[in-house]
Amino acid sequence: MEVSDLRVALFSGNYNYIRDGANQALNRLVTYLLRHGAAVRVYSPTVAEPAFARNAEVVHLPCLPVPGRSEYKVPMMLPPRVRRDVEAFAPNLVHVSSPDFVGHRAVSLARRLDVPVVASVHTRFETYPRYYGLGFLEPAATAILRRFYRRCDAIFAPSESMAQLLRDQKMNWDVGIWSRGIDPDAFNPGRRDEAWRRGLGIPDEMPVIGFVGRLVMEKGLDVFAESIDRVARRGVAHKVLVVGDGPAREWFAKRLPDAEFVGFQGGGDLGRAVASMDIMFNPSVTETFGNVTLEAMASGLPVVAAIATGSLSLVSDGVTGRLIPAGACDRFAAALAHYCSDREARRRAGEAGERASRRYAWDEINQELVDGYMRIVRQHGEIGSGARRG
Repeated sequence: MEVSDLRVALFSGNYNYIRDGANQALNRLVTYLLRHGAAVRVYSPTVAEPAFARNAEVVHLPCLPVPGRSEYKVPMMLPPRVRRDVEAFAPNLVHVSSPDFVGHRAVSLARRLDVPVVASVHTRFETYPRYYGLGFLEPAATAILRRFYRRCDAIFAPSESMAQLLRDQKMNWDVGIWSRGIDPDAFNPGRRDEAWRRGLGIPDEMPVIGFVGRLVMEKGLDVFAESIDRVARRGVAHKVLVVGDGPAREWFAKRLPDAEFVGFQGGGDLGRAVASMDIMFNPSVTETFGNVTLEAMASGLPVVAAIATGSLSLVSDGVTGRLIPAGACDRFAAALAHYCSDREARRRAGEAGERASRRYAWDEINQELVDGYMRIVRQHGEIGSGARRG
């Protein structure tokens, strides 16, 4: 089987209307598939002004805004017109990227059409309730996810640490790796811009602790702010630079009144902003990979991160940064204070991180997933043929 033999129906809750790491990975994958002759059709909610240009045919799915997070849409159903469209496209593989209502319906449709189905795992949805005072729902959320993923022929995680967690949770018996890549032209130490820092009122010698990402509570904003408070109580000079936007921005800005908030940054502006930091601090435990962690490493920054899926596969503790137990604010503060105070330690860890980031090239990473696609299609055909012979 060749890549050009693939006909992939991709179901996404958000293919290109909000820019985040998961969507950028899906778009890069589709571009790679099309470049190698595969046929791809995307099924997703759409908006009049997407965050980035579509690179494939996208069939609109009916959706509703997420309560309290209206920028996100939840696809609600697969109407007859969409089902007919899928049947006419005649995929030989269905890829679902979110365990939402339509994800469940897409798996059922694939089963009815006798088409193999795979799922990619992009975030730890089961951890979200704890950030909204609903931690008691986590076991139920885990059970729902298990039912969803077990109906798939295989699932793909972005890191070995996340894959092992999925195995431990018995989400599926076939767990592969679809990692994430880095654009070295966009993220490298040479993108550092001292003049841009000065424009924000940051002195050249002031160490900058950075945050990059959507400003939502599940990113660990409370832990970030508390840890920064404890760095300040240690009398360590520093500045906080926040890159990103989201519904928790007002809360975060009040919590960190001395921080510089520069909003959403994209493309070259994001590369400049990251490289102009001195330390990346990522306290989140919801990421399955941690794109911002890899981008910081490629930019030559030490990373202080929570011991969590994703960061465990990227950060080498004591070499490229520090891995700290989730929520351990005193230990986060100690690690941040160390890198703020020791320029040589920052340099060594940053150089080690930049070298480690070179292993992540998008084409090689996407080809590994495509190899998994073709294996699943072959296995499905062999099992089907065997069943028919029997």
